[in-house]
Amino acid sequence: MYNYVMRRILIAIPVLFGVTVINFIIMKMAPGNPVDMLVNPKLPAAAAEAKRIELGLDAPAYEQYWNWLRNLVLHGDLGYSMITYEPVTRMIGEKLGPTLLLMGISLALGLAIAVPLGVISAVRQYSKLDYAVVTLSFLGISVPNFFLGLGLVYIFALKLDWLPTSGMTELGSGGGFADVLTHLILPCVVLTANVTGRTIRYVRSSMLEIAGQDYLRTARAKGLREALVVNKHAMRNALIPIVTILGMEIPILFGGAVVIEQIFSWPGIGQLTLSSIMSRDYSTIMGLNLVAAVVVIFANLLTDIVYALADPRIKHSYRGAARS
Repeated sequence: MYNYVMRRILIAIPVLFGVTVINFIIMKMAPGNPVDMLVNPKLPAAAAEAKRIELGLDAPAYEQYWNWLRNLVLHGDLGYSMITYEPVTRMIGEKLGPTLLLMGISLALGLAIAVPLGVISAVRQYSKLDYAVVTLSFLGISVPNFFLGLGLVYIFALKLDWLPTSGMTELGSGGGFADVLTHLILPCVVLTANVTGRTIRYVRSSMLEIAGQDYLRTARAKGLREALVVNKHAMRNALIPIVTILGMEIPILFGGAVVIEQIFSWPGIGQLTLSSIMSRDYSTIMGLNLVAAVVVIFANLLTDIVYALADPRIKHSYRGAARS
C-alpha cells in the first residue's frame, strides 16, 4: 500500500504541472488584465504601461509562467496578489479554514443522513417510506443551490428573523462558538441537502444490487437476524460505490462552495475566487487553481485507500501491482 501511495503521489506531480499550464493559458486568453482594474482609464497610456512593467505583465507569457513555476518549486511561493499586494499563500490560508469548516460539516451531515435513509429505502423497497425517501432525494438534487439558499434566507432570516443572513460571525462580537454555529446553519443546510440527495440514490441502488446476492439468502437461511444481515454482510459489500461517491463529493463541494459562499457572504475560498476572477488577479487565480487541483487529487487518493480498507481483495491487488 505504501508503494502504491508513493507512486500515485509521483504521478500527481506531472498532473499538477499540466493543470497549471492549462489554467495559465486559459487565464491569458480571457479578456482584460489586472492593469485595467487598477489604473484610472482617464490616465495616459504611459501610466498603464508603467503599471504593466511593474507587475511583470510586459514579459512574454512563457516567461511569466516560468517565473511563477520557479518561485513555487524552489521557494514554495505563490507570489503576491496583483490587486492587494498580499502574499497569495497567506490569502488562501486565511480563507481555506472557513471553507473546510463549511465543507466538512456539510459532508459529515449529508453522509450521516443519506446512508441510513438509503439503506432503509432499499430494505423497504416500494413502501411509502421508500417513495418518501426517493422524493426527498430528487428534491435535494433538482433544487438549485442558489435558489434554496435565497429561499432559506428569505424565510428564516428576513421573515422569521431566527438566523443571520450572512457572514461567519456577528459584526462587533467576539466570534464565539455559538455565534459561528448560528451563521453555519443556513449554508450547511443548503450543501447538506445537495449531498444527501445525491448520496441517497447511490446508497439505495447499491443496496438493492447487493440484496439479491446468494450469500445474503444463505445468511438468512442460517437464521441470522435481518439487522445483522443488512448491517454487517450487505453494508460492507455495498461500501465500494458509497466510497466512490465520497471521493466525488469532496471536489463537488469545493466547487459548489463558490456559489454558497457568495450568497451567504461566507469568508472562504469561494469569495476569494470570485473576487480574483473579477479583478483579473492572475497570481491569486493560479494559486486557487493549484489548491483546487490538489484537493481533487487528494480526494481520489483517499478514495483508493478507503477502497483497500473496505475490500481486502483490492488491497491484495495493490500489493501485487507494487511487486510488479
